[in-house]
Amino acid sequence: MTDKNIQLTSTISEDNKLTLALQEIDMPQPGADEVVVRIEAAPLNPSDLAVLFSVADMSTAAQSGTDENPVITADVPAKFMPSVKTRVGKNTPVGNEGAGTVVAAGSSDAAQALMGKTVAVIGGGTYRQYLRANVQSCLELKEGTTAKEGASSFVNPLTALAMVETMRAEGHKAIVHAAAASSLGQMLNRICMADGVDLVNIVRKDSQEKLLRDMGAKYVVNSSSDTFIADLTAAITETGATISFDPIGGGQLSSDILNCMEAAINVDVEEYSVYGSNTFKQAYIYGALNRGPITLNRNFGFSWGVNGFLLFNALGKLGTKTVVKMRQRVAEEITTTFASSYTHEVSLAEVLHLQSIAAYGKQATGEKYLITPQA
Repeated sequence: MTDKNIQLTSTISEDNKLTLALQEIDMPQPGADEVVVRIEAAPLNPSDLAVLFSVADMSTAAQSGTDENPVITADVPAKFMPSVKTRVGKNTPVGNEGAGTVVAAGSSDAAQALMGKTVAVIGGGTYRQYLRANVQSCLELKEGTTAKEGASSFVNPLTALAMVETMRAEGHKAIVHAAAASSLGQMLNRICMADGVDLVNIVRKDSQEKLLRDMGAKYVVNSSSDTFIADLTAAITETGATISFDPIGGGQLSSDILNCMEAAINVDVEEYSVYGSNTFKQAYIYGALNRGPITLNRNFGFSWGVNGFLLFNALGKLGTKTVVKMRQRVAEEITTTFASSYTHEVSLAEVLHLQSIAAYGKQATGEKYLITPQA
C-alpha cells in the first residue's frame, strides 16, 4: 500500500457556492470487522450526481486549478440554500458504490477471509483511491470477476431486484417501467424474462425500442408516438400491470400510467362508478430526471397511490432473508443478468473537467461513465 490517498468531495459554503475538488486524506486503517479496499472502478449513477452537484446551477460552473488537480465552482440559488443547510461547510465525500481489491483487513475471521479478494462495496465515499468498509458492506465477487465488471453491483442490480420483490410483496403481477432503455431498465428486463414476470417498457426513441426488442422484451411502448396512450393501455390490459416505477418524476407520465391502468381495468366493466375501480394502482417515483412538479390528472378513481421509492427503504421493508438472497444472486450473475456496460472511463481528475461534466451531467440513456481512481 501507499501512504497517499485522494478523495473527491463536494462542498457548499455559506456564500452560496458549490465547490468540487480532490482532497488528500490519510490512508485508512481497518478495525476488527473492516477492510481497506483499493478502489479500481466506481460508476457515476444519477444518485451520485445528486450528491456531487446537489442543488447548484451547473450552467454557472467554472473550472480552476490544474488538469491534474482541478477545482469546480458553481452558484447555488439562494432559494435552495435552506434545503441543504446541513451540508453547509462540510466536505461531503461522493460515490455510492465501487469495486476493487482488499489490501488490508481487520482481525476478525470475516475480514481476514476477504484479504486479497476482489469485492464490490457500498456505503458512500467510493470516489477515492482507498476506502475503509465494514465487511457487511462488501460483496465478494466470483473468482475471475474484474473490478470493472463488479463496480455496479449494488445500486442498479438491487434496485431492479427490489422492484420485482416489491411487486410480489404488494400483490401485483406485472410492472410498468419508464425510461426503460437505461442500464437499470435493461437489467430489469433480464430479471423479468428470467423470472417470468411481464414488464411494460416505456421509452421515448425508436432506437431505444429496437434495443429492448432485440433483447427479447415483449412489451415496449414509445412515449413520443401519437398512439402512446392507446399502446400503453393495450399493453397494460394484456399484462394486468398495476404497479409502475418512474425515474423521471416531474411531468404527467405517472398520471398517464395510472389512467391507462384504470382504463385497462375497466375494459370489460359494464357498470359505471363515480369512484372508479376497486383495484389498487401503485405508482412509484425513484428518480428526478425532471425536477418539475408532478402533475396528476385524476381520471383513475380513488384506489391508487403515488410514493417515492428509495433503495435502502425498500430493502428494509423486504427483510434480511430476501436481501441476502438478492445479494447472492447479484454476485452469481454480475457478468450476465446484472452486467453493466460503460461508454466512457474517466480518472478522478477528469470527473472535474467541465467537458466531462457537460457530458455525464446530461444523464443520457445509453451513456454511462466509470471512474477509475487509480488512473
